[in-house]
Amino acid sequence: MTESGMFGIRPGWVSDYLFPFRSSFFDSARGRMHYLDEGQGEPVVFVHGNPSWSFEFRGVIQGLREQYRCVAVDHIGFGLSERTALPEDHSPQAHADNFASLLDHLGLKDITLYLTDWGGPIGLDFARRYPERVRRLILSNTWCWPVNTDCHFLMFSRMMSSPVGRFLNRRCNFFVNQVMPRAVGDRKTLTPEVMRHYRQAQPDSSSRLACAALPGHIIGASDWLDSIWSARDSFVDKPSLVLWGLKDIAFRQKELSTWQSELTDSICHTFGRCGHFLAEEAPDSVTQLIAEFMRGIPTNYVGSGRKHG
Repeated sequence: MTESGMFGIRPGWVSDYLFPFRSSFFDSARGRMHYLDEGQGEPVVFVHGNPSWSFEFRGVIQGLREQYRCVAVDHIGFGLSERTALPEDHSPQAHADNFASLLDHLGLKDITLYLTDWGGPIGLDFARRYPERVRRLILSNTWCWPVNTDCHFLMFSRMMSSPVGRFLNRRCNFFVNQVMPRAVGDRKTLTPEVMRHYRQAQPDSSSRLACAALPGHIIGASDWLDSIWSARDSFVDKPSLVLWGLKDIAFRQKELSTWQSELTDSICHTFGRCGHFLAEEAPDSVTQLIAEFMRGIPTNYVGSGRKHG
């Protein structure tokens, strides 16, 4: 069992200074899930992607927890949650089911979802199934539709799900060591101590199975993605805040334009100097924008990007 696999016990490598929260655990059908539950008030639920975990949202949660109840989950196979060797547990559909089970366990309603990367389809699967429980959406460098005809995603998915790609992910921690630094606008954002928390969360090949599996589902889960996107009328009219890092190597202006064309009640802010991990790269600006959005205040962008109404 890896150190991060001591499920239900917070490992000693987690910094109480960087991650000053109480860890909670939930026994899902596929294993024990780690999550944060900080503050009181309207719930803001943070949903991470690959290869991240709840650690990504620490700065924003610290800024919001005095006013809101902040919940952030680690998917099975990520962060401080349990590992499993079953391939069916590593699909985005399985993560979505686990996520829904946790929200049921917590009895959350009037939810504001903060969704990034794979958190987009995972969270929006919940929104299309339980639209009455979701009040607002915050979308940050994510998507939720089939991309099996888009060469940008097709090539990446095939490469990273190939035997060579799986070897790089499982043996060399490729997503953390190579993809993350290239996906941010300024690599200095990912300090050695921050990177240590991403590396220690999946320190060996057996702890990286979920991380290695998700790239194949970019294309492999096309039918599931289509089922969510086909039901988008259940969520595209909700008040939405779109936060977009323009230096992202994964999600481009093309994906941003799709959100802008489909969301009927949205505010969009772009960050010209940031990339994929906005909560890591610009936590103060993200916190302020979320707080203003939650209060229904017309927002004036503060930072390095530009505003789209």
